Parts: sequence; C-alpha cells; structure tokens
Amino acid sequence: MYRVLIIEDDFTISTLLKTHLSNWGYEVKCGENFKDVISEFIAYDPQIVLMDVTLPYFNGYHWCREIRKISSVPIVFISSAGDNLNIVMAMNMGGDDFIIKPFDLNVLTAKIQAIIRRTYSFQGHTNIIEHNGVVLNLGNATLTFEEQKIELTKNDFRLLQILFEGVGKVVSRENIMTRLWEDENFVDDNTLTVNITRLRKKLEEIGLEDYIKTKKGIGYIIE
Repeated sequence: MYRVLIIEDDFTISTLLKTHLSNWGYEVKCGENFKDVISEFIAYDPQIVLMDVTLPYFNGYHWCREIRKISSVPIVFISSAGDNLNIVMAMNMGGDDFIIKPFDLNVLTAKIQAIIRRTYSFQGHTNIIEHNGVVLNLGNATLTFEEQKIELTKNDFRLLQILFEGVGKVVSRENIMTRLWEDENFVDDNTLTVNITRLRKKLEEIGLEDYIKTKKGIGYIIE
C-alpha cells in the first residue's frame, strides 16, 4: 500500500482527496501542521506528496524545496493558480507534475498511478530514518543535517543504517561486522575501527561531533 501525504489547507478538498484515494487502496494522511510540514513528512514517510501552492505561513514551493533537500519522493502540485509562471516555478522547485483546480478525481488518480509506476516499478520504496534532526535517506544513501548533505559510501551507509535501527542501544562490534561483511571471521577487527573513524570524520564536517559513541569493549551507539 502506497502512502500519500496531502498538503492542502482547504479542509473540503483535502477530505475529498483522502476519501477518494483511500477507496483506491492508498494509505492517505492530510497534513495538519503548516508551520512544520517537514516534520510531518519525515514522520509519515510518504511515497508521493500532493502539494497545494497557496498555504499558510510558507507556500508549497518552499516546502517542495525543503523536501528536496532530504528526499526525491514524487511531488504533485495541485493549485488553482495554473498560469504558465506557476507551472514553471513548480517544476523548477522540484515538482513532478502540476494539476490545475478544479480537477477530475479520476484524472488525478490516473496521474498518481502513472507517477508511482515510473518511480517504484524497478526499485523499493524510498524511505528515510530521522533522529534528532539527522535524516538518513535509504533511497539514495545520503545523510542530511541542518541543510547540509553528505554522500555515503556503501559501508558508511550500512554502518549508519545498523546504528539508526538500534538508536539508544549499544550495537556490538560482532553484530556490525557480521552484517557488514557477512562473516566476521574473515575480517580483521581493525577494519571496523578504520571504517568507524572515517565515518566520524565525515559526520564532524557537518557539525555532528561525537555522534557515534564508543562503548569500550562492547560496541557503538547513537544515543
């Protein structure tokens, strides 16, 4: 079941969309916190976003730009402001499509289905994990913190994924080595230390000092 996040401040329209898309088998959430759309986006982790242009506090272009800093999830703009300037602006901000109000619900559904097929037919759903403002994107192996993004190597990514999955818990060195290299018996113990040290330096460059803590004789933890 694909998750759809609707960012629309007109309650009548958002409710209509939610009911219609739910009947088509989608899991749907209507955004409520227009001051902090990003927090709702991260918490819900949708596969597609329907975004109005005119919103309280910040417009849809702003939120599209913010989402693009951490995710490549498809964003479809829905707006009565359907002039060429707004459509071009939406595409330049990272939007995937623009549907002009009033719209036919069946046409909207067909567009959503087409975008989902193109985006997810040959790959798993894009997912993100967030902890204390740090966002790990499982879809493109990047880490974002305070508008700074770093590209992760395969081992960097797997290390962070393992530690994020166990946030608040110590993950043993043996467990990490087994998951990274399948069989720790064939890996020098120092190899993990080297990988952790290299990853910590990358994290420090974006202000995440001491983000991965060492529990001596046991393993590592993200608190």
